[in-house]
Amino acid sequence: MATIARNKRANFDYKILEKYEAGLVLTGQEVKSIKTGHVSFKESFVTIHNHELYLTNTYIPPYIHAGTMANYDPTHSRKLLLKKVEIKRLIGKARTQGLTLVPIRLYTKRRLVKLEFGLGKGKKEYDKREKIRKREDERKARRTLKNY
Repeated sequence: MATIARNKRANFDYKILEKYEAGLVLTGQEVKSIKTGHVSFKESFVTIHNHELYLTNTYIPPYIHAGTMANYDPTHSRKLLLKKVEIKRLIGKARTQGLTLVPIRLYTKRRLVKLEFGLGKGKKEYDKREKIRKREDERKARRTLKNY
């Protein structure tokens, strides 16, 4: 399983409670573009429409070695492929507990492109500052131990 893209802000902005794996409905050009590493998770999220899940705002440019596609939008919503039971469970948790569906990483599994996303709870600003402060303290401690 080769990781193609990772959402670096996911673990910083959200506390991930559960992780799920889903397939994506993509065109051939999008698959080739993703496998060459041309994908961006910046400001992307998972939405719910008509009891289906969609990956929204993920930027996948057209494949440069292929012909041009008419009316292609690189940030259009892409359907996620999950079992109905999993979709119902996720929709229920997202609506009742106020949780968010956050994309974490995009990877290949054999020849397929898969999305790992999580059920996340948003962190408060002071939680983020505390995490940064703790990380800096650990770095300082390592530096002082390294000098002795």
